[in-house]
Amino acid sequence: MTEIREYPKMKDIYGSLVFDQREMKQRLPRDVFDSLVAAMEGRQKLDSSIADTVALAMKDWAVSKGADHWAHWFHPLTELTAEKHTAFLMADENGNPLNSFRGKDLMQSEPDASSFPSGGTRSTFEARGYSAWDPTSPAFIIKSKKGGTLCIPSIFIAYDGSPLDMKTYLLRAMQAIETRSMRMLKLFGNRGVRYVHATVGGEQEFFLLDRPRAQKRPDIRFCGRTLVGSPPPRDQKMEDHYFGAIPTRVLSYMEDVQRDLARLGVDLATRHNENARCQFEFAPQFTEANLACDQNQLVMETMRKMAREHELRLLFHEKPFNGMNGSGKHINFSLEDSEGRNLLKPSTNHRKNVIFLAFLSSFILGTAEHFGLLQASVSTPGNMYRLGGQEAPPNIICVYLGDAIASMLRAVEEGTDDGTMKPSRGTLDLGLSKLPDIVAFDSDRNRTSPIAFTGNKFEFRAPGASQAMAIPVMALLTVWAAGMEKFLGFFEEEINAGLDPVDAAIKTIRKVAAMSRNIRFEGNAYSANWHEEAERRGLLKAKTIPEGIDLFVEPSTIKMLEEMKVFSKKEIEAFHTIKLEQFVKSIEIEMSVLRDMVWEGILPALSKQMLLEKSSRDAVAGYDALSLEKWDGIIVRLAAAKLDLIAKTEELAKLREEMSRMTTRAHAEAIVKRAVPLMLEIRKIADSVEIFFSAENMPYPNYRNLLSLSA
Repeated sequence: MTEIREYPKMKDIYGSLVFDQREMKQRLPRDVFDSLVAAMEGRQKLDSSIADTVALAMKDWAVSKGADHWAHWFHPLTELTAEKHTAFLMADENGNPLNSFRGKDLMQSEPDASSFPSGGTRSTFEARGYSAWDPTSPAFIIKSKKGGTLCIPSIFIAYDGSPLDMKTYLLRAMQAIETRSMRMLKLFGNRGVRYVHATVGGEQEFFLLDRPRAQKRPDIRFCGRTLVGSPPPRDQKMEDHYFGAIPTRVLSYMEDVQRDLARLGVDLATRHNENARCQFEFAPQFTEANLACDQNQLVMETMRKMAREHELRLLFHEKPFNGMNGSGKHINFSLEDSEGRNLLKPSTNHRKNVIFLAFLSSFILGTAEHFGLLQASVSTPGNMYRLGGQEAPPNIICVYLGDAIASMLRAVEEGTDDGTMKPSRGTLDLGLSKLPDIVAFDSDRNRTSPIAFTGNKFEFRAPGASQAMAIPVMALLTVWAAGMEKFLGFFEEEINAGLDPVDAAIKTIRKVAAMSRNIRFEGNAYSANWHEEAERRGLLKAKTIPEGIDLFVEPSTIKMLEEMKVFSKKEIEAFHTIKLEQFVKSIEIEMSVLRDMVWEGILPALSKQMLLEKSSRDAVAGYDALSLEKWDGIIVRLAAAKLDLIAKTEELAKLREEMSRMTTRAHAEAIVKRAVPLMLEIRKIADSVEIFFSAENMPYPNYRNLLSLSA
């Protein structure tokens, strides 16, 4: 009889490994708790005098949960997480063991910073770095089989104060948008609002493969994607995988991931099959932007660890399989005030709807004027293969609003509407008496637009699945803050001229709607006509990933980032260098692995297959000449492919050697213009002969075997 295991209910374990406000309230004196919460909400600076009290409570809680080490947990510009574990246990002057964790340990640590990306701003010998506690994101415990580590979310900076992480830039952008949002609400008379937080939810797409099979492929092991391989006979043609029944093995994995994350206070609200075979998605609940970015890092780390336990290989790469859908990370975002009001929620109340339109049009204006920063934020090696395909938005930034909002904004712009939201479409009559009415939305969903308004939030669909969310979210909030700053300038002028705030806002909305018309597009962003139209509108600033990365250092972008106090000129130039270096290194690894796979696997397999074909052909030498001629043709085709692969991989090796002497920017350009086309030629040759390999001569597991997990 099969044993039925009892698992704890999510509700019973939720947040059990998080030092959240519930734990703080129980363990901290009231005055210390109030001071800490005020700092968390941004109402005052963190008071260092409470650090020892907080550290003691945090340590006692962590030890009670089985933790034996602590670490400042930060996000270097590698887009992964980093931590240095320090033991609680130490000996006192008499040699007696005790657990120690002081306020100064909580507030600040000094990890070696020499090995982290700095964009050339530091020499190797300049090793000192500082990590500093970020109280706005709660500490948590990562359990291991023999103990656990108290992880303290932190920023990470160099000795001179230059950020070496992603969180610092994100926090600056959050401050920029909050400051301006508070100004906006106060102009409308909302003076009781204590704070405005950006809220974010990131939909995480991914592939799962059988680990033993996947590990036999060097490209998957080292690159996270396949560099050769023909699509299987049944890929996405039947369109039956999306939202289909989740395979049992995958469901077990998902349940374990959700359970571990529930302990860390992470709500994964939905799970489902995605469009491609072996492709799936998790989507979390919305939360404050900084916490959402931390939680997405935890989601990805937990998924990686759990995949190994389930003998699965997890792929976050944006385009792991040729001819199949890639994976993205759709970032949904909005603003919420301290009263719990979503500032991007339309309303039939005139005043509330004008406030909504003010925030909405501020974002559109910021995007229209600084869309280059958004494009730069998603210019990654993986997105080079994903963006522009029919499964992802094109690499042209535009904003889709939907019929209702677009029509209203257009009418306000033309002076025929005062910003009043019309009643919704009501319900859809299905003609089925036993089913409830379906509430109709005011607009359809446009999956082809990189940025779309989806009813009460925006969705940014361009980020890649492997990306950390911090940089795209930073970019979104920064352009929004820049747009809001300009909006506020016009708005305040109208109020100072004597207009009522609502009338002043409508006049300002009308003005900025006209200024941002070029970025709004309500059609099919996959169409060739849109690409031509986008070029006419001046939206095609970058056509390659290196050109997209260069948009970080466009003069207008640098000026805006400095004005918003998110980056200094020195910081963004260093960041630009890091992103170019990461692009070059990523594709360099692919070039090396592809060459090795051809020489170690495909060329020997071709030789074996030719010998097999020739010996079989010789065994039936008396067969009719026409059939033997076709057989000979196969052998000749295999031989020609082998010679072509030898020539092309030698060319690739020479190109690598040549590129090693180039500057980083020239190297990146050569990769796009010469290396990637050459790699695609090699792939095309290798894929064309894969069908001729017998099972025993197949050098690596093919797509059919790799993608059989959910069959």
